[in-house]
Amino acid sequence: MTTTSSGGEAAHPAADREIVLTRVIDAPRELVFEAFTQVRHLSRWWGPEGFTTTTRSFTFRVGAEWDFVMHGPDGTDYQEWITWREIVPPERIALLHGESRDDPDAFESVLTFEPAGGQTRIEMRTLFPTRELRDEAVEKYHAVEGGEQTLRNLAAYVAVLAGSDEGARS
Repeated sequence: MTTTSSGGEAAHPAADREIVLTRVIDAPRELVFEAFTQVRHLSRWWGPEGFTTTTRSFTFRVGAEWDFVMHGPDGTDYQEWITWREIVPPERIALLHGESRDDPDAFESVLTFEPAGGQTRIEMRTLFPTRELRDEAVEKYHAVEGGEQTLRNLAAYVAVLAGSDEGARS
């Protein structure tokens, strides 16, 4: 499993507002996609190391929302909200993520799930409204490290799911 990340390449105009994370996960694309689309899965792996997630409401369809709280290891609660903008199973999810429905600082993310043999290459491309907001996310909230940890948690979770699925088929 490989993780790469960057603040974007200078080749396109939004590079200074972007964070790109990738990881190859040792599980089939359909299973990795499912882990992103069902709340019973999300609550088991979402967030950086030491965080837990409490969902207040969740509907996975274009235009619907996921309203949740991330609980930090220091006891801080972070109000979070996501609206699903595009869903192409099992290839792509586009979303808007902020603290609330009307958050002017909300950022856009596009997740792509590419098959790689029996594995999945996931790319999470996040675009912030301004460079300053991207820099704040990186410096104050450790967005790159947190994103890498979140993808690592996903990889560990789907590995368990893949093992139990194989066991159930035997």
